[in-house]
Amino acid sequence: MVTGFEDFHVPATVHLHGPADGIPRVVDTARGLARAAEQLAQATGPVAIDTERASGFRFGQRAFLVQIRREGAGTILIDPEAVGSLASINDALRGVEWVLHAATQDMPCLRDLDMTPDLLFDTELGGRLLGLRKVGLASMTEELLGFTLSKEHSAVDWSKRPLPQDWLNYAALDVEVLVQLRWATEERLVEAGKLEWAQQEFEAVRTAPAPPPRKDPWRRTHGIGTVRGRRKLTAVRNLWTARENLARHKDLSPNRLLPDSAIVAAANAMPRTVPQLLATPGFHGRSASREAPRWLAAVQEARLTDDPVPHNVPSDALPPVKGWEAKRPEAAARLKAIKPAVAEHAEAVGMPTENLITPELLRRFCWQPPRSTSDEAVAQRLTELGVRQWQVEQVASVIGHTWRELRAQRRAEKHADDPIPESGNEP
Repeated sequence: MVTGFEDFHVPATVHLHGPADGIPRVVDTARGLARAAEQLAQATGPVAIDTERASGFRFGQRAFLVQIRREGAGTILIDPEAVGSLASINDALRGVEWVLHAATQDMPCLRDLDMTPDLLFDTELGGRLLGLRKVGLASMTEELLGFTLSKEHSAVDWSKRPLPQDWLNYAALDVEVLVQLRWATEERLVEAGKLEWAQQEFEAVRTAPAPPPRKDPWRRTHGIGTVRGRRKLTAVRNLWTARENLARHKDLSPNRLLPDSAIVAAANAMPRTVPQLLATPGFHGRSASREAPRWLAAVQEARLTDDPVPHNVPSDALPPVKGWEAKRPEAAARLKAIKPAVAEHAEAVGMPTENLITPELLRRFCWQPPRSTSDEAVAQRLTELGVRQWQVEQVASVIGHTWRELRAQRRAEKHADDPIPESGNEP
């Protein structure tokens, strides 16, 4: 692995104050959208795409601004709230490589606008595979291109209309040099011998199906671990559902109506009256008092129901690692030995461990491994779990070697007349 970052000379950077062509007018009409699609279809080369959402302000994760830049078309800013579907833009970009930074963040809201890429290059993911210490857009642009970008508007309410000019300036800059960053990232990937790995990763991101709806999402309420009793858990569910429905109706972020801490506090207190409810921690502000009858009804329904929710529900999720020693000690031993070996190899090839192999998949391998410790059997099991080919090629031998060493060590610890049988139940 390359070390000695302190020996490199970092050149002075150039701050980009605004787009070279100025801030374009936001496309917010059907005619403007048709014109933008025509311009993009006639342009050349990869297309840089970014989105701005209103996380923490509005319900869901939809895009409130879409930024697109392609050679020959310049930068185009689109208001999807005004124009709706961007299918015409998608059609104009058929067969064109899309360049996104952290594509998994943008692709869901683009998909909702009828936009899906035929080819993808993810600069942030490329930076991770390169082992860059900082992979934010501004950091990578500065390190690889020598430009600095302002990031002061990254967490603003992008649902605001009209959008301030300085916000639009920030948004346009996000795609100003993104294609240049793509070429610089690819050059580094080629030098590191990782381009093929990156291409497999980009394709996996591009073709990944939308995740299924989460079962019982209310069970992820922060602090729910302090709630004891089925009726109190039912109160959490009822309050969470009431908040979700109201947030969707008002198009507001749920936490702006009621924080998770208030839901948990009310479930534990189980108030019977509005004054008792409003005395519960977290129930303050206009929405808490105005909607107090709604919140109280959710609690009362939990108290009176004949069918409170169960504490646990069937799941294919693995048990917490801290409980493996008691449930399946041989799996705990495998994970304890294999995890650091994989981490060491990730460091050697210069990337975070989670990009070399998804931690969840490594845990699943250790929980339910193949019967054989051979590299071939390990590789087959990893493939079955969904580990990508380049990752299998990197980690199968590391895992197989470590596992065989672990077995040998366990055998040595046994008496000579009491060997560990050859079975899939040993570490």
